Amino acid sequence: MTVTSLSLSLSVMRKFDIVEVLAIVAFAVIVSFHVSGKLSGASSAPVLVDEDVLETVSKRYGTDKFSQGPEEWLIRDFFDDVRGGVFLDVGAYDARRFSNTYRLEHDLGWSGIAIDAIKEFGAGYQQFRPHSRFVVAFVADRDVGEETLHINPEDPATSSVSDAFTHLFTKTTVARQVPVRTLDGILQETGTARIDLLSMDIELGEPLALHHFSIGHYRPRLAVVEAHGHTRQAILDYFAEAGYVVVGRYLRADTQNLYFAPHDSGRSPVQPAVQ
Repeated sequence: MTVTSLSLSLSVMRKFDIVEVLAIVAFAVIVSFHVSGKLSGASSAPVLVDEDVLETVSKRYGTDKFSQGPEEWLIRDFFDDVRGGVFLDVGAYDARRFSNTYRLEHDLGWSGIAIDAIKEFGAGYQQFRPHSRFVVAFVADRDVGEETLHINPEDPATSSVSDAFTHLFTKTTVARQVPVRTLDGILQETGTARIDLLSMDIELGEPLALHHFSIGHYRPRLAVVEAHGHTRQAILDYFAEAGYVVVGRYLRADTQNLYFAPHDSGRSPVQPAVQ
């Protein structure tokens, strides 16, 4: 560029003073809101894109809960604290500690079946859970014989049919023979006619247990199932085949469990249990 042309360019260009700059910015903002309002047809401020469900339910129900994670809050949120439901709690564990169903029974009048392979938990159900029927069983694919449960003596919650899995949490495991039952067999024996909530946490045993559960007959309104990486796809496939969908509202709120509801469900209130 020659000196002459440079001088000419500089003479054409000039700096805007502060008043001109503010005027230009204000004009641009006004045009932007006008155009975006016409395109969206909205006259109000933008709505929240994604709700923090975990924050919502913790504020609604308080920090006091019995479940290990947010399961209790999310279950109550789904059912909107309806009273008198029926649960099937598989891998029920302690009557109160880490329980997904204690609050339902104690505060909301629910009743149901609590199943666990560790018989020692039965005393707590007898003392604190008068409307739960506690069944000692290793839930699997038959109603005869026994199965070996590998117990973590330090934390029974991580006991499993897989000794390798239990060893992830402890150096020493204790093998125990436990009666094998199917969910259908237990439900028929106890005379259970309906289920509103299915809660399942049996450390890798979920797919096998589910395949011997007549979900089409009992049609629980909500199923909360722990889903480890090794079993997650089998669990998803099972519920998809049964006409259930993942409840997307809870995906980010609970990363340990999957929540399923019937595809055609209107999430209508449960009917009170017959006592």
